[in-house]
Amino acid sequence: MTFGEQPAYLRVAGDLRQKIVDGSLPPHARLPSQARIREEYGVSDTVALEARKVLMAEGLVEGRSGSGTYVRERLVPRRIARSGYRPAGGATPFRQEQADGEAQGTWESSSEQTEASDAVVERLALASGDRVMRTTYVFREAGEAMMLSTSWEPLAVTGRTPVMLPEEGPLGGMGVVERMAAIDVVVDNVTEEVGARPGLADELLALGGVPGHVVLVVQRTYYASGRPVETADLVIPADRYQVAYHLPVK
Repeated sequence: MTFGEQPAYLRVAGDLRQKIVDGSLPPHARLPSQARIREEYGVSDTVALEARKVLMAEGLVEGRSGSGTYVRERLVPRRIARSGYRPAGGATPFRQEQADGEAQGTWESSSEQTEASDAVVERLALASGDRVMRTTYVFREAGEAMMLSTSWEPLAVTGRTPVMLPEEGPLGGMGVVERMAAIDVVVDNVTEEVGARPGLADELLALGGVPGHVVLVVQRTYYASGRPVETADLVIPADRYQVAYHLPVK
C-alpha cells in the first residue's frame, strides 16, 4: 500500500456506502454477501467482513439473524432542544418542548439513594462514601424511547428537604434551578459537555438500537457559587436525533 492510499476494506466500504447514498442499494435491500463482495472487488474474506463491519458501525446496514445484512431506512434526525433560557414556571427543557402541542412526549423515572461512584464523587466534588440521590429517566416521543438520563444530587444539599426527590413533592418535575432555589441554593452556572461513543448494550436495548450504534452523551452539571449541586448524563441515539442549542446573548 502506497502512502496515502486507503486500506482495501475502507475502499470497499466507501463504494458500498456510495451505492446506499445514491439509491443503487435502497432501504431494505440486501447487502451483497461476503462471497459476492470478495468476488466483485477481488479482496479477501477478511477485507469483505471488515467492510461490512464499517457500514454496520455507521448505522447504514443491519444484520438479521439467519437472513443476511440489509440497508437500513435513512431517518431524518429530529431535534432535541437544549437551552440556557429558563421559561416561566420552571419547566425542564424536555417538558417545555413537549408543551408545543405537536410533540407527544412522556417520561418515566425512578429515584434511589446510593453511594456516589468515583466518577460522581469527582464531578460533584464530594468525599469518598458520600451519598447521593440518583434518578434515572426514560423519555419517549410518541411512545418511542428517544433519550435516557441519569442524574445525581448530593444528599448533603437536598437531604431531608422538600426537594430531595426530584419527581415528587411540591416541586416535583420542576427544573433544577427552581428546586434548588426553594431551599435557598442559587444556581448561577451550568456546563454541558457533548461527546459520542458506541452505545452500551443496556442503553441500546432501551433505545431500540442495535450493537455498534453510536449515542450522543451530554454531561451536564449545575453549580451554585462554584459548588456542583447536580450532575447528569443524557444519552441520545445519534442516528435519530441531533442536539440543538439555543444560547441567549446577555
